[in-house]
Formats: sequence, structure tokens, C-alpha cells
Amino acid sequence: MTLTHPIFTRWPARYPDRLQLFSLPTPNGVKVGIMLEETGLAYEPHRIDIMANENHDSAFLALNPNGKIPAIYDPDGPNGRPQALFESGAILIYLADKTGQFLSTDPGTRYETIQWLMWQMGGVGPMFGQVGFFNKFAGKAYEDKRPRDRYANESARLLGVLDERLAGRDWVMGADYSIADISLLGWVRNLIGFYEAREIVGFDRFLHVQMWLDRGLARPAVQRGLEVTAA
Repeated sequence: MTLTHPIFTRWPARYPDRLQLFSLPTPNGVKVGIMLEETGLAYEPHRIDIMANENHDSAFLALNPNGKIPAIYDPDGPNGRPQALFESGAILIYLADKTGQFLSTDPGTRYETIQWLMWQMGGVGPMFGQVGFFNKFAGKAYEDKRPRDRYANESARLLGVLDERLAGRDWVMGADYSIADISLLGWVRNLIGFYEAREIVGFDRFLHVQMWLDRGLARPAVQRGLEVTAA
């Protein structure tokens, strides 16, 4: 099999019959690594170094014109035709449908799961990411702490929503681990780890979130998925 997409002029596929992942272990990037490890799909990872602006390489932009990781290229897509896809949430839904795993086929449960995935993408990701900027990166030096506090307060509110949801549940959807959990694990882990924001969001009061995070991080596939495309 020969893959003709322009992405492979820059990142050649050693195993062209496998799903191709282009990513980096960021909170969004690890979603797909975790999902692939959980499903057991054969895949080939390619590290995209965003610090070296590889995500703005013309070959990568041919796969994802938005210039963000992660992105995938599946040589065995719907109806046997190749499928290129970007946006981590869309990829999670695609892989769930492809494998029949981690997304219920019951319509009501399916849409409720997707609802929580959209909640992560529209709220948790952007807010936690801003906390990371203002608490750890360039924004840390800003004398005006109002932006940092604004995002910290909103992140704490979102953690409260998640904590309430997890009361009496092992996973976001109850007894069944799903793409809703996969979408959130990397973000919550980074918030209190890499972003060093545990104290400013008052993380220790969210006991259900803590137990959920521990359960998630204990999964072997999650541990492997967090390291996909790591240096």
C-alpha cells in the first residue's frame, strides 16, 4: 500500500496499512493516544514538534488546515476509503464508531456522552489552558492578576460541575468508561501537574474528581497513551 497524501512527504509511513497519528502529548494530543491504546487499533504515531513550528509545515497543513494537533489519517476509512480527520473530539467519536467501543449505541446515552465531550472541548480545555498560560507561562509575569483569577475561578466552577456529576459514579457516564472520560483525563491531570494550578483552583476540595482521576490514571492503556509521541 502506498499513501499519497502530502503529509507523508514530510512524515513517511513505515506501516502504511495502519492508522496514522500526528500528535504530541499535550492535553488534547493524549486524548487520541489514550483512545487508540484503549481500543487496541493498530496505529503508527508521528511526533509533531509544535515548538519547532512543525504544525505549520505545508505538509501538516494539508492534513489539518487549522495547524493544530492531533490529526489522523486512516487508510481504511468509511466504505474502505481513506479518511483524514482533525479536532480531537471528532477523532474520538470517529474511533468510537469505527471500533464500537467507549460510546454507547443507545441514542440517548450516545448523545449524553457527546454532550459531556462537547462540554470538555468548549469549557474545560479553553479555561484550563488559560490558567496554564497565566499561572505558569508568559502570563505569570503579568502584575495584573485579574485575568489569571478570572480563569482560575471559572476552572474551579467547571471542576465543581464535574465533581457533582461524578458523585455516586465511577465514570462520567456512570459504570461505563467512555470518550467523555478520555477527553477529560489529560486536562485535569495537566491542571494540577504541568500547569501547577492545584492550589489556585482549590482542587483538593473536589473529592469525586480526585478519585475519578486516580481511577483513570491507573488504567494501563491510559498510562501508555500519555506517552504516545513523547520525546
